[in-house]
Amino acid sequence: MSFSKPAVKRKVGEEHRQFQEKWETEYFFFEHRGTPTCLICTEKVAVHKEYNLKRHYSKRHAEEYTKYQGDEREARVGDLKTCLLRRQDFFKKASKASDAAVEASYVVSEMIAKAGKPFKEGEFIKICMLQAASIVCPGKKSQFSNISLSANTVAERISDLSGNIYDQLREKAKHFCAFSVALDESTDITDTAQLAMYVRGVDDSFEVMEELLTVIPMHGQTTAQEIFRQLCDAIVDAGLTWKRFAGITTDGAPSMTGRKNGLVALVQRKLEEEGVEEAIALHCIIHQQALCSKCLKFDNVMSVVVKCINHIRSRGLKHRQFRAFLEEIESAYEDVLYFTEVRWLSKGNALKRFFELRAEVKAFMEKDGMAVPVLSDPKWLMDLAFLVDITQELNVLNKKLQGQGQLVSAAYDNVRAFSTKLVLWKAQLSQTNFCHFPTCKALMGAGTPFSGEKYADAIVNLQEEFDHRFADFKTHRDTFKICADPFSFDVQDAPPVLQMELIDLQCNSELKAKFREVSGIADKLGQFLRELPPTFPELSRMFKRTMCLFGSTYLCEKLFSTMNFNKSKYRSKLTDEHLQAILRVSTASSLKPNVAELCERKRCQVSGSKERSLKNRSCSEEPFML
Repeated sequence: MSFSKPAVKRKVGEEHRQFQEKWETEYFFFEHRGTPTCLICTEKVAVHKEYNLKRHYSKRHAEEYTKYQGDEREARVGDLKTCLLRRQDFFKKASKASDAAVEASYVVSEMIAKAGKPFKEGEFIKICMLQAASIVCPGKKSQFSNISLSANTVAERISDLSGNIYDQLREKAKHFCAFSVALDESTDITDTAQLAMYVRGVDDSFEVMEELLTVIPMHGQTTAQEIFRQLCDAIVDAGLTWKRFAGITTDGAPSMTGRKNGLVALVQRKLEEEGVEEAIALHCIIHQQALCSKCLKFDNVMSVVVKCINHIRSRGLKHRQFRAFLEEIESAYEDVLYFTEVRWLSKGNALKRFFELRAEVKAFMEKDGMAVPVLSDPKWLMDLAFLVDITQELNVLNKKLQGQGQLVSAAYDNVRAFSTKLVLWKAQLSQTNFCHFPTCKALMGAGTPFSGEKYADAIVNLQEEFDHRFADFKTHRDTFKICADPFSFDVQDAPPVLQMELIDLQCNSELKAKFREVSGIADKLGQFLRELPPTFPELSRMFKRTMCLFGSTYLCEKLFSTMNFNKSKYRSKLTDEHLQAILRVSTASSLKPNVAELCERKRCQVSGSKERSLKNRSCSEEPFML
């Protein structure tokens, strides 16, 4: 007689259940997690044989428990089983509470790092939690007290989180088909040069990831050779290879861009030694835009504006009097803005606010006995108005170039659009057309004379500066155009290796329709590229190398702002290791620390001297957690 598989399983299960009942009633053994456990002494038997169970019972417990027979024996077995399960649940609950305390410690430490708070703030947070728990849930206050948030613990937790993020980065780096780096250097509060390196990589599925590679303190000279050595070490440590190196973006300092011994030259020499294609070297597009704006001298305007602002704001009494004066006359603004040369948007914002308050500033300065005659000069006011309008447009461009995950082709498109606007503005200003210069138009309407040629010449100088500064981007313009829109690019202007594939791509109506839906959006562009057939290998390679390029060192500048906030005069003793850990945790975007994995590691780290004492205890108990 044959049985089906379900029938056989039911038969085997029934026999096993009968054996279990026999173990319990005859030998006081209960099978827990596949291992027979004695209900009396909780000792486990490794080999599942009835002889072993019978021998254990006969030698250790038969003399005491033979007196229990029938229903009384079954009741005794039930009591012992209930007691065993209750003890196991107790340790399980203790283990869960301990794991929750460790997880909470990691989560709070991560929040402390992202908020830029000192490590010792963890103790204050714990006090607050205990006070709140004593009011909201007094019965669970002891669970909150188990959360370790001392200064040393918070520092260790943040280091663990940073290490976990870096491990994830190394794992992701194994799958990069192409990557580029962005480098910049700044000095912290202790005059230590901090070299920031960001990496941006693209994998086979065209997914782009950009993360902090490392922050390296440079206590000696910041020469090109030293920076190159640090870059090589960082690439090796992250598991990256030079064969996939596609580009490098710097801040344009001489040590970075020197033709013979600069960092870029050393990198290109390294790639040549490795037999790899030359990398695309770019100067930060935002930095170049800021340098272009400096050609708008107009020192006659800026000197007066800065002098007036400093007179008002550099003295406490004058500043209070000016603000009270504005409040008294019910001005639309409460104060003038400081001008800071190193801030990208400072010039435009300060000029605009000064122009709006020019009448109030003039009245206050005269009242203070420091009259400024040029504030009544129509020609000077027209210079101020022109400078306000053009710096506002430059600020708009600067904001478009900022941001994370921006394609280099999209950033360069914004620069080319601005250059085209300059041509239009020159022609309009020559004809006294102020349709795009509202401040000048307002003054002109009030009867202020205007000289179009003077400002048209300033536009020409700005245009020439843009053409000169962005020469490195212009060199790769065709590559950026193909990446931005391969369907409208002239095949004859493309490199020979791409021409055949471009023709096939441009004649594919289905792919063309899909590309139009996602054009210019980095995340969605990857979706389109993943659908490219394998018949476009060279185009895919070109897309990957272009998508991984940094257009600017924006992320480095953002990192330095975070660095200055954390390592301030109040935390000047912050070590380089802790600073790097804080920066990695607080600036991580695409990678998040795996808290569950970190908790699992902590739970299983038990010191050797305590191992024997923990034989029958949970290894997650708090006193033995490292």
